[in-house]
Amino acid sequence: MKSRNRFTFIVAIGIIILIVIGLIDISIGEAGLADTAVILKLRLPRILTAILAGAAMAVSGAQMQSIFRNPLADPHIMGISAGSGLGAAIVTISLAGIGSSAISGIGIASGAFLGAALTSILTITAASKIHNGNTLLIFGVMLGFIFSAITSIIEYSSNQESLKLFYSWSAGSFTGNSISEIAILASALIIGTLLAIAGSKGLDIIMFSDEYAIMSGADVSKIRMSAMLSSCIMTGAVTAFCGPLGFVGIVSPHIARKLIRSSANLHVIPASIIVGGCISLFADLISQIANIPLPVGSTIALIGIPIILTILFKGKDNSFEK
Repeated sequence: MKSRNRFTFIVAIGIIILIVIGLIDISIGEAGLADTAVILKLRLPRILTAILAGAAMAVSGAQMQSIFRNPLADPHIMGISAGSGLGAAIVTISLAGIGSSAISGIGIASGAFLGAALTSILTITAASKIHNGNTLLIFGVMLGFIFSAITSIIEYSSNQESLKLFYSWSAGSFTGNSISEIAILASALIIGTLLAIAGSKGLDIIMFSDEYAIMSGADVSKIRMSAMLSSCIMTGAVTAFCGPLGFVGIVSPHIARKLIRSSANLHVIPASIIVGGCISLFADLISQIANIPLPVGSTIALIGIPIILTILFKGKDNSFEK
C-alpha cells in the first residue's frame, strides 16, 4: 500500500474507532440514552473535552519529540504543567478563606492558565536565546522542578479543604467544562495545529540535527520558537481545564508513526490527533465503567506506561526513521 493511501486508510479507520468509542462512552450511565438533558449537558461536553485534550497533547508531543530529537519528550518537559500547578496552588491558598465555591471551577482554571502562560513566556524567551536543543531541554526540566518545589511549599501550608480541591484538579478530569471552555480548548487546538502544520517541514529537517538544519538553510531558532509557541498554547489550555495529563503526549506520536509508517510531520500530526483523541476518550470510558472513581490522569498513565516501557526496553526507537 502506498504511503499516501496508507495514511488516508489509517486516518479513516481511526475516525471510525473514535466515533465507536464515543458512542459507547455516551451511552454509559444509569440514565442510558433516554435522558437527553444528561447527554447534552454532561456526557457530550465530557466527550468533546476528552477528544480535544488528547488531540492537543498529542500534537504538542509530536513537536517536542521532533525539536528535541527525543522519543520520550512530551509537552510537560518544558515545565508548563508545573507552572499550571503552581498557578492553581496559589489560587487555592489565596481564596481558602472565602470558601470552596470561589476556589473551584473557573477559579482554579484561571490560576492554572495564568501559570501556564507565565511559563510559556519564560520558555519562548529562553528558546529565542538558547540555540542548543539539549540546553533548552535542561532549562525546561529545571523550570519544572523549581515550580514543583514552590507548589510543594504552598501545599504544606494549605488547609485540608484547599488541598482536597487542588488534588482533585491535579488528578485530571474531563468533566465540568462549559461550552465556552470547550470552545477555548477547540480554539487552542486549531491554532496550535495550524502552527504545527505550517512548520512541519522545519520539524522534519531539525529531526536530523541542528547542523544539518543550518546547512539546509533553515532557521533553527525560528523552528523551535514556533513549535514551543504551538505547544504552549495547547498544553496551557488543556492543563487549565483538565488538569495535568501526562503520557498521551508521549505515546500518541509513536503510535501514529508506527501506523502510518512515516515520520514526516505533515502526516504524523493529523494521525497523532486521531490517536490522542482515541486514547483520552478510551481512558474516559474506562473511568466511567470502573466500579470505583478513577481520575483520567491515572487512567491515561496506566495505558501509556506499558508503551513507554516498551520503548525504553527496546533500546532503540525506529519511529523517527524516514
